[in-house]
Amino acid sequence: MEFADVVRKRRMVRDYDPDRPVPPEVRERLLEHALHAPSAGFSQGWAFLVLETPEERDRFWAATTSAEDEQTMDAWLVRMRRAPLIIVPLSHKRAYLERYAEPDKPWQDLDESHWPIPYWHIDTGMASLLMLLTAVDEGLAACFFGIQAEQHPPFHEAFGVPDDHTAIGCIAVGYAGADDRRSPSLKRGRRGVEEVVHRGRW
Repeated sequence: MEFADVVRKRRMVRDYDPDRPVPPEVRERLLEHALHAPSAGFSQGWAFLVLETPEERDRFWAATTSAEDEQTMDAWLVRMRRAPLIIVPLSHKRAYLERYAEPDKPWQDLDESHWPIPYWHIDTGMASLLMLLTAVDEGLAACFFGIQAEQHPPFHEAFGVPDDHTAIGCIAVGYAGADDRRSPSLKRGRRGVEEVVHRGRW
């Protein structure tokens, strides 16, 4: 598939065929491509939790959804839970603080104030986008979604995730299901180049 087609076809899919697992070789390509994302100082302060078995996925949904979610988002959850593969990208801030305290970098104090922009989250986000684009190129569907603030501790506990790693979101991957409902947010329309690009000055 041409790269321009991959970009145009990328969208968040919220329903999956539960009977078609993601082939192992495709799963590995998703992860390998993520590692080609840029990272400040080549810090590579990211990690990826891969959940594939029914038990792992059930534990994930139990840890990351509340009773209120069950009541108010039931249809969304039912369709999302069909995804045969969940990848949780996690950022690791300390990897960046320590990398920039090395002799070829300017700081030795591990002070987070040197970082007005949290590149550990940004770089992990770019790795996530590479996985989303790879999924399209492989003929798969995917959706990036978040974990609510109050669900982070249960998620960490359920999977033994170290406290110094932060789940910046989750990526559901699989083959698209029959329900092709789009997000109602899309009714807002895509902003055009003329609205968002400022040439030369604001």
